[in-house]
Amino acid sequence: MRIATTSLALLFAIAPAVAQQKSDGPSDEKAQKTYKHALEALHDRRQDIALDEFKKADKQDGGHCFACQRQMITYGVELGQWKTAELAAQEMVAEAQGEQDKAIGHYQCAIVFMQEGLQKHKDEYFTRAHDEVSKVLTAYPNTPDAVLLDGKALAQLKQDDAAKAKFEQFVKMKPVDNPDRQRALRYMERPELARARMAPPFSITTTDGQRVSMDDLRGKVVLLDFWATWCGPCREALPHIQNVAKKFRGQPLVILSVSLDSDEQKWKEFIGKNEMTWPQYRDGGFTGPIAKMFNVTAIPHTFTIDADGVLQEEHIGDAAIEGKLKKLLVHAREVTPAETSSAK
Repeated sequence: MRIATTSLALLFAIAPAVAQQKSDGPSDEKAQKTYKHALEALHDRRQDIALDEFKKADKQDGGHCFACQRQMITYGVELGQWKTAELAAQEMVAEAQGEQDKAIGHYQCAIVFMQEGLQKHKDEYFTRAHDEVSKVLTAYPNTPDAVLLDGKALAQLKQDDAAKAKFEQFVKMKPVDNPDRQRALRYMERPELARARMAPPFSITTTDGQRVSMDDLRGKVVLLDFWATWCGPCREALPHIQNVAKKFRGQPLVILSVSLDSDEQKWKEFIGKNEMTWPQYRDGGFTGPIAKMFNVTAIPHTFTIDADGVLQEEHIGDAAIEGKLKKLLVHAREVTPAETSSAK
């Protein structure tokens, strides 16, 4: 049963002044043209140029362009332009009209500082993230996203007891099958995992109707394979994946192929014809939720994930992965049944 609570995602949806009036872009005429150029640059996948244009449009609009600021945060974080991302988040707070707007601004600040801390490995940013998200929770204490983010910030600061309390609070807010809840359960047991480069939590249904989540696979090595039938290099790499599946059959290894095909029928015919008997899922394209989660922009693209769910290797193109898999499988075999059973 889903807990009825106010999340920040919902705040974006229900605050008319934010979601409707501000999301269409700047009000200044020059800024509108610049904003349009930024969107065109995004369409051409020129994120660096788009970010400069969003920043320019926001300045032309007197720092009042909410849509510009959201884009500045998104691509500022993606490109590591932290000053730009910080400026946008701080402008959100300064321009806030009411508690909801202000909470959104503080949450965005917390996200920026959290990501900056992860890249720069400096505790000062995790402290700032905690301070910002605490302001959100003061106004909206039952906001799941903010509770989880605070737990992660506290874990990075090695305040494990406080972090566990946040993860426990988050778990109580989410239904049993929620991927983020499953991840939070693992953080409760082992807070050090919240400091590791964990594979993003997700849950999918494969072609054979099997429900698979990243955290259900704890105790097993995972080879995540992004591909498509229309991708020549993917088809060339397929015999290698088939060989890995055969070579490691019966061992604690799960190969999960994620297709970026848009044509479902063509995809199903291809996997059947080529006897791709390991778990298969169709994400639909580079904008699919799983592809975006793993920031996949080229294929074939593989991720090797250890038995704890920590990302170990990432390769674009066909690559020799057997040696790494063998090493990870040694650790996976040492994991006890008690450690692999998922807490509910």
